[in-house]
Amino acid sequence: MTDELPSVELARAYLSRVAEPPAPALVAFIAQHGPQRAAALVRAGKVPADVAKVTSARARIWRPEEDLRAAAEVDARLVTPEDDGWPAWRLLSFTAAAIRGRADAAEPVALWVRGDPDLAELTDQSVAIVGARAATGYGEHTSAEFAHGLARRGFTIVSGAAYGIDGAAHGGAIAAGGRTVAVLGCGIDVPYPAGHTRLLDRIAGAGAVVSEYPPGTRVARHRFLVRNRLIAALAEGTVVVEAGLRSGASNTAATARTLGRMVLAVPGPITSAMSVGCHALVRDGEAQLVTSVAEIAESVGRIGGDLAADPEVPVRPTDALDPRSLRVHQALRERAGSTPEQVSLESGIPLGQVRAVLPMLELVGLARCGDTGWRRCSGGSAPRKRAGGGPTTSIT
Repeated sequence: MTDELPSVELARAYLSRVAEPPAPALVAFIAQHGPQRAAALVRAGKVPADVAKVTSARARIWRPEEDLRAAAEVDARLVTPEDDGWPAWRLLSFTAAAIRGRADAAEPVALWVRGDPDLAELTDQSVAIVGARAATGYGEHTSAEFAHGLARRGFTIVSGAAYGIDGAAHGGAIAAGGRTVAVLGCGIDVPYPAGHTRLLDRIAGAGAVVSEYPPGTRVARHRFLVRNRLIAALAEGTVVVEAGLRSGASNTAATARTLGRMVLAVPGPITSAMSVGCHALVRDGEAQLVTSVAEIAESVGRIGGDLAADPEVPVRPTDALDPRSLRVHQALRERAGSTPEQVSLESGIPLGQVRAVLPMLELVGLARCGDTGWRRCSGGSAPRKRAGGGPTTSIT
């Protein structure tokens, strides 16, 4: 080893391989010494015990040039905190989580990116959609529809490229002509799952495929749990479409909460095992229930800029009636006439009040006086109004 320091790119490429993420001690060491000096010290073994603990096994493996060439072969590159496209604002949540005592909260040393390297701009307005691999048809349809609608509103869809909910979310965003980001739990040159090789190509063309693992890194269960923290961090909020009680999606939701991100959950049939995790999140107050694109956009969108309209609810002609008038109206029959005395007896309203109410009902089209007496009218077709509208007015 010479005293000459490597370039920032070579240093970061080396450091991304030397420790299994997340590596808070190494990230802090890099922040203290800078990537070039930190790389030289790690390689020489001149590091504190906490850094040596996570780097000693691989410290002598120097192959950043090979890693950069392997990335280039799949049209990927290394994006570092020194680059303009580094998503610094999104990843700042790791620092906040560490301050709150989350021991494993650490941003990546670097990111291997295939596609758009400007992750800062790409994730400026973004939503994560995650869920079960063994998703139901309902879950996949909902995921695709939500992603499609959000992408059309300008949101970038972030997910993990897995089968089921993830794949449906990416596909929905692409079908809308929108942007999407897939975060991998393996090397950028490892097509996983193999059945999504073409989908990963399309994601790279419509956004980016991202990994903090160097090229050639194989799939491992713990790496998917680690990558979940990046999915949560790169999005303003996380939508869980389907999930079991113990699942990767539930893990992503937990991480999102730790990072101070909004967690949203989609309800499903109470008989579906795939929706148990979503229902638990809502029941325990850990997620907000959402049922539409508009509700998601309102929850994670720009303040005041993505408000969801109140749902329309039917308006009944009798909504304007006070309780006394409503009882008189309900005492009338549609196909046979009634005398005021009969209406009074049926409704329990004093006769004098019935005589006063019946003409008022006739004025608003809810009653009609004929040869056989008073009859009930439907009031005709009613308009629709927004939920949360103003109070109704009595006719009396």
